[in-house]
Amino acid sequence: MNIQIIGTRKCNDTKKAERFFKERGVKFHFKDLNEKGLTKGELDNITRKINLDDLLDKEGRQYKKRNLEYMVYDTEEELLNDPLLLKTPIVRNGNEVTLGYQPEVWKKWISG
Repeated sequence: MNIQIIGTRKCNDTKKAERFFKERGVKFHFKDLNEKGLTKGELDNITRKINLDDLLDKEGRQYKKRNLEYMVYDTEEELLNDPLLLKTPIVRNGNEVTLGYQPEVWKKWISG
């Protein structure tokens, strides 16, 4: 099992995801979007399972701060250039991907 949690340190759901795996003794790699965004390849892999538009956090602070609701933009380009626009956490396990806090799915991954 190769778990990757993508999010920010301030996000409560990301913290809950980290706690979920720690409590079960599952090692994971954390990618902080404040430090480094997604590569085009990572985004492509994620969008195989999750619709690109679903990844954009239209309720988030960054989206509102940049007034994107009033603009025409390329969603993929915006997510690659400004990773704080992503909904978090994004949790990856090989080819499997979840968006948000989804312990029921993660339990299935662990019990395999």
